[in-house]
Amino acid sequence: MKVRPPVLGLSLCLLLSAGLKAAEPKPPSPPAPAVLTVPPAAQPGLAFSVDAATEAYLALMPPAAKARSDAYFEGGYWLILWDFLVASAISLLLLTRGWSARMRQRAERITRFRYAQTLLYWVQYVGLTYLLSFPLVAFEGFFREHRYGLSTQTFGAWLGDEAKGLLVTALLGGLAVALLFTIVRRLTRTWWLWGAVASLVIIVIGILIGPVFLQPIFNTPKKLEDPRLSAPILSLARANGIPVHDVYQIDASKQTNRMSANVSGFAGTMRITLNDNLIQRGAPEEIQAVMGHEMGHYVLNHIPKMLTFLVIVIVSMFALLRWTLTWALARWGRAWGIRDVADPAILPLAVLVMGLFFFVLTPVLNTFIRTQEHEADLYGVAASRQPDGFAQAAIHLGEYRKMSPTPLEEFLFYDHPSGRNRIHRAMAWKAENQQLFAPPPGATGKP
Repeated sequence: MKVRPPVLGLSLCLLLSAGLKAAEPKPPSPPAPAVLTVPPAAQPGLAFSVDAATEAYLALMPPAAKARSDAYFEGGYWLILWDFLVASAISLLLLTRGWSARMRQRAERITRFRYAQTLLYWVQYVGLTYLLSFPLVAFEGFFREHRYGLSTQTFGAWLGDEAKGLLVTALLGGLAVALLFTIVRRLTRTWWLWGAVASLVIIVIGILIGPVFLQPIFNTPKKLEDPRLSAPILSLARANGIPVHDVYQIDASKQTNRMSANVSGFAGTMRITLNDNLIQRGAPEEIQAVMGHEMGHYVLNHIPKMLTFLVIVIVSMFALLRWTLTWALARWGRAWGIRDVADPAILPLAVLVMGLFFFVLTPVLNTFIRTQEHEADLYGVAASRQPDGFAQAAIHLGEYRKMSPTPLEEFLFYDHPSGRNRIHRAMAWKAENQQLFAPPPGATGKP
């Protein structure tokens, strides 16, 4: 998670990324063996063991690659803390030094329209908080990624993507924040409730426009023309009632060597998208397993369920905001130069409260998302009938995710099931469906 200028609207949508020399990039781990090379212990047969098959797949990961992955992921635990502390420190700096109040005054000198004042304040806020957080952003998003061999970008290309993200945040975030402050001004007693409603609407709009309007800002989507890959995916989509007619690919390799795919949007913006790393490095069985997982999110209505969960989270957060902002203003409002809860200068305080709220809630949010990912795993293996492809995908993801965490680690820090658990469940499915797979040459008896 990178330190970004948090906002009342766009930070919720995510539940919808000098002077230093980069470390020499380490080459990424070599592509894992093709799915067709199933480890002997994972071959179907009378002696098939779920535990032995799981260990056989885990053994495909070289010790050096496993050590690098563990170090990378465990370092992320500390970054969660540092992201929170740095963002909190920036908010306190803006409040106690009076910078937030001066940014509001500057906006008021330029225009007398309250909506425009909020937009102008927001642009200043985004620029200043980004500059203050830049050292951590650069370490986390560029230098650290190169150190572990996960980034393919030059520093200039990375800065270009950062600039694009900053402009999107300034524009869309400004519209969202201005809308929320308008609600606060006009609905002085119930602003917290209607603010929660508006935030949910913003999230839905983000989901709707993301695949068509936001993703192309950073990557170029194009139709996947190879029928050897697209035909099985579209067949799987039709079999599972997903209304798509094309498969898209994006050029993610210009930024990273991570593999990913998604089924995103809804209504007329529904899209199946693979990044080119998955296409280049994944065997067909692996791609089908990954797409089965992504389709599981759609079929199992995970977006509506997530939105329902967010209703509880966001309403709770706005209720907390209502109480804490009123209390803090009574105590420090005059010293900070903040007039009332409708003053844009209060934004750093709101961000501080929201940051603390979501930091404390991290295990709860992770558990909810991890549960949905587990459900999509089960659905994807059953729909694609590719347990070995799914196991191989888990190995690839293990290049930057610790494969075998402790139960406490997984509960606190994992928003996906661990690689070990994902492989074990895939092998458990295979154990119960061995009739779908041909026995290995020379095997005696029938599965």
